[in-house]
Amino acid sequence: MKKVAAVIAVAVFVVSVVSMAFAADMKHATVKSVDAKAGTIVYTVEGGADETMKVDKSVDLSSVQAGEKVMLEVENGTVMSVNAARHRAPVGC
Repeated sequence: MKKVAAVIAVAVFVVSVVSMAFAADMKHATVKSVDAKAGTIVYTVEGGADETMKVDKSVDLSSVQAGEKVMLEVENGTVMSVNAARHRAPVGC
C-alpha cells in the first residue's frame, strides 16, 4: 500500500512540475502602441524599458489603445491575450 501511495505522489509531483514549465507568463504592462496590421504591440512593464512583441492572430487588437494598463498573457514570446488590468486594492490602513 505504501508503494502505491509513493507512486501516486511521484506522479502528481511530476505532472505539477511539467504543468508549471508550460504555464504562461503574465505581465502587468502599459501599452505604448499597437500595430494591428503587423500583429505587434509595444508595451512597458513597471520600471522597465519598452518591449515589442508579436501578438497571436486570435487576439483582437482593435480595442487596445495606447496608454491603457493591461495584463498580457505571454507564451513562447507571443502575446496570447490582452486584458484590462484589474485595479489593485490598497494595502494597509
